[in-house]
Amino acid sequence: MPMRRKDRKTLDLIFARPASGNIRWSDIESMFKSLGAEVSEAEGSRVRVFLFNEIRVFHRPHPRPTTDEGAVGSIRKWLEEHNAAGE
Repeated sequence: MPMRRKDRKTLDLIFARPASGNIRWSDIESMFKSLGAEVSEAEGSRVRVFLFNEIRVFHRPHPRPTTDEGAVGSIRKWLEEHNAAGE
């Protein structure tokens, strides 16, 4: 199934340089799902993402809805390891 335009835009923002600190977490979760991930709640503000036969745990940002640059960089690195930029 092709990626939705909004999810593709989020993926492009994740791979933009310098890293953006202004991507909504909800958009990142949607993009993960578009790539085929299973996203589930974990303890506290943690979110479990099962993708590429791996589980990664991320912290959902609060009180702001946007993801900081460090988290975006971590997501970018994980996606790069699996050549997901061209999805």
